[in-house]
Parts: sequence; structure tokens; C-alpha cells
Amino acid sequence: MSEQASEAELTALQAALAAEHAAVYGYGVVGGRIGARRRTEALAAYDGHRARRDALVREVRDLGGEPVAASAAYALPFRVADAAAAARLAAGLEERVAGVYADLVRAASGARRGAAAAALRESAVRSVRWSGESVAFPGLAERSSGEGTGAAGTNPSASAPVSR
Repeated sequence: MSEQASEAELTALQAALAAEHAAVYGYGVVGGRIGARRRTEALAAYDGHRARRDALVREVRDLGGEPVAASAAYALPFRVADAAAAARLAAGLEERVAGVYADLVRAASGARRGAAAAALRESAVRSVRWSGESVAFPGLAERSSGEGTGAAGTNPSASAPVSR
């Protein structure tokens, strides 16, 4: 692997890690507002994002990088006052995570690319479950609307630290 390809892969891994940090935080909010009927689904997603986050930390270190740290808090894109808003937040978190995994699929090769594709698929399926809507190319919707800017870009509403 060339140094440039390795650097692109590390950048995409760091973006995925940052998105997973934000998703773990976001699902903490979702879990506090989601109704009992969907609480198990929220917990499963929370656990899945924690596991992916931990795996990404190891992968970043394996490539010689220093894993990006989680922020103490993240700005939410809207007020989450009830179960319906919690479900919308969960869908948005999954859309963003799918987007960064699409970038990782593009940057990676081999087993890492396959794992990124699996993560993209899982996030796309969870997004559909939370929102009841689907898109033709999961992970690319935010790119076409101009919200994302690639592996290093972030959706500020999904990942910005809360200012105090």
C-alpha cells in the first residue's frame, strides 16, 4: 500500500471513529427518551456502536495513528423531548455513520473494506428501521445534499462539541 493510500485510509478510519463516538453519545440521549417498545432496539444499536468504536480504536493504532478522542458532549441537531424525536435522532445518527463508512469503503482495501461495507449496511438498515424511509445509495445522501465533505468532513449538527 502506498503512503498516500495508507494516509487516506487512516483519515477515513479516524472519521469513522469520530462518527462512532458521536453515535454512542447520541444513543445515550435516544435511550433516555425512546419509549419502552423500542428501548431494546436502541440498546442493541448503542452496543453495536460501542463495539465498532472499540474496534476502530485498535485499527487506528495498528496503522500507527493516535485515535481521535471523544468529545465530552455533542450538539444535537434538534431538541429531543419525546420518543418521536429520539427516533428521528437515531435515524440521523445512522445516516451520518453510513456516510463515513461509505468513505472508508472507498479508502480501504481487503478485509478492512469488507468490514466497512458491513458497517455501512448495518447503519443503513438501522436508519430505515428508525425512520421508515430508505435511500437508493445509503451513505451517499448527505454527500449529494452538500452536507458532507468526504472522509475528513463532518456534519456539524451530528458531531460538534457542545459549547459552554
